[in-house]
Amino acid sequence: MMDHSKNPQAPDPSSVGLGTEGNAEQSATRWKRTVYVLGALLSLFQLYTAFFGAYVSIIQGAIHLGLASALIFLVYPISPAHRDTTWRRIVDLVLAAAAAGACFYIQFNYDRLVDDAILFGYSGMDVVVASTGIVLVLEATRRSVGAPIVIIAVVALMYSLFGNYSPVFTHSGMSWSRLATESFFTTSSVFGTPIQVSATFIYLFLFFGVVLIETNVGKFFTDIAFLAVGRFTGGPAKAAVIASGLQGMVSGSSVSNTVASGSFTIPMMKQAGFRPEFAGATEASASTGGQLAPPVMGAAAFIMAAMTGVPYNEIIVLAAGPAILYFLGVFISVHFEAKRMGITGLRKEDLPRRSIILRKLYLFAPLLVIVLVLLSGRTPTFAALLAIGATIGVSFVSAEDRLDWRSLLGLLQAGARAALPVIAACATAGIIAGTVTITGLGGKLASTVIEIAAGQFSLTLIMTMLACLVLGMGLPTTANYVVTATVAAPILAAHFGTPVIAAHMFVFYFGVLADITPPVCLAAYAGAGIAGANPMRTGVIAFKLAIGALIVPYAFMLNPALLLQDAHIGYYLFSITMLLFSITAASSAMGGFLLVRSTVPERCALFAASLVLISPQPAPIGVGLAILALVVIKQAYRRFAAGGSRG
Repeated sequence: MMDHSKNPQAPDPSSVGLGTEGNAEQSATRWKRTVYVLGALLSLFQLYTAFFGAYVSIIQGAIHLGLASALIFLVYPISPAHRDTTWRRIVDLVLAAAAAGACFYIQFNYDRLVDDAILFGYSGMDVVVASTGIVLVLEATRRSVGAPIVIIAVVALMYSLFGNYSPVFTHSGMSWSRLATESFFTTSSVFGTPIQVSATFIYLFLFFGVVLIETNVGKFFTDIAFLAVGRFTGGPAKAAVIASGLQGMVSGSSVSNTVASGSFTIPMMKQAGFRPEFAGATEASASTGGQLAPPVMGAAAFIMAAMTGVPYNEIIVLAAGPAILYFLGVFISVHFEAKRMGITGLRKEDLPRRSIILRKLYLFAPLLVIVLVLLSGRTPTFAALLAIGATIGVSFVSAEDRLDWRSLLGLLQAGARAALPVIAACATAGIIAGTVTITGLGGKLASTVIEIAAGQFSLTLIMTMLACLVLGMGLPTTANYVVTATVAAPILAAHFGTPVIAAHMFVFYFGVLADITPPVCLAAYAGAGIAGANPMRTGVIAFKLAIGALIVPYAFMLNPALLLQDAHIGYYLFSITMLLFSITAASSAMGGFLLVRSTVPERCALFAASLVLISPQPAPIGVGLAILALVVIKQAYRRFAAGGSRG
């Protein structure tokens, strides 16, 4: 979890120019208390409404966004290099008050804004407040998330205003007063589906992740992984894959997961003999997969449930098989690299002690609670509340994990800080998605894509994939999913008869994969930083290790049975097995090793086999299995001829 007291973007009390040292310290203390109180209020509001029931959606979203945006202006400076001064703090306080005021204006004027405005229109003050709210949402997002998503949102707003001058996708255009009020006082833009889901489900699961980290459950997952596979070939890297998968199941964030578990696993991998770039890439690709793994699957999965109408409880079941295959793909890639490099496992004395692990098995309780409650059909809100309670409860079993009252209170602020970038991204993503809906851009893009692809399903899939990866360079996973699910997913579902959940899962997968796709691969950059490696090389290797994330989405688009769509258990298991063969062949082709080092023709043959094995038709599957078998036989003979060496 990010420690903002050490974050260069956070206020530095020691640099405040307030005249005397005593005044500076008092000002810093007051500032910290303000941040603490606002963070605690946000967390308490979310816990209260989760327990007693949420308000009307736009009021729930307004309070949620109002408190969060005020916190962002107090925590994130105008720029990382901006010096902390009295005037800067005054400006940030004014902006924080204005951002909160614009949002709370909705609550205090709800009846008039919802009912009277339909008949009499909005007042001049309404337009001013809405305009202020939009500008401050964009600035809060720029500070906490970055400029790319804000630039896209500004372009979207300009398109809404001046679409009548656009050379392509022309529309009639809008006045600013109409655009501002529709964007800020309705549920079609800022307070659309993303912020509504953030204000109910997402925040609680982010808070749950903070509680897990504070109670050392993440370290427990890492210890289990090292005990399970640390002694085998390439053990540290394999343990990193398992540990990151376990932690990612509940954290749902690729970058933070990379930093949290990578601080321990990456040095262990380097010590075992893996190259720094490979160590950082392994952690990044495994941590990124955490967003694909139930039960949390990152913030976007909750939005997916709202947009598709498929209950979240069902989404986590149908997503389990593909997610497991993704991690198996990374695991297999690591195994081939370890074999190629001749890297063995850890010594017995370097492994965690089994007795300690067995004594702490109770730390699995929160994860079991959340899975069982979700599978029982209860709401994600109820599951998150129970899991938070279970985590705090088990922390009292052991003195080293126990949270004292100060730590418990600190969780309220830590949970709020962890959620700030996600909340800001959801609000701005709502602006982008709202533009697509309000202007009719979605329908125009759909017809254009179909025309360019000439109605070809495979070409449409490739274009959609590229759009997701390109958008992922500037958008967080959640915002990327919102935009592509609004524009691209309906094309796949409406024009090609693809199941809605498969279309949404397709864009979700490639939105996640953007975190390890060069040139902008944030998770890989985080792993490279810990490993002391070249960021771009680390990104390229991470992309190769995550080859399963490229194959799996195409596989379930061609064969929806992989997502449990109209499939009996026998055919589902058969399809999963064929997909595992495909991923194995692709991982081997990328790594250049199967039983021995692969020649270039063998790598080409393995890659060809991986492509045809994703087909649901018997003939291509037979061809793929035959190619794979021939390569295995050829390499087995070469290995036997070399006396069983690795070649």
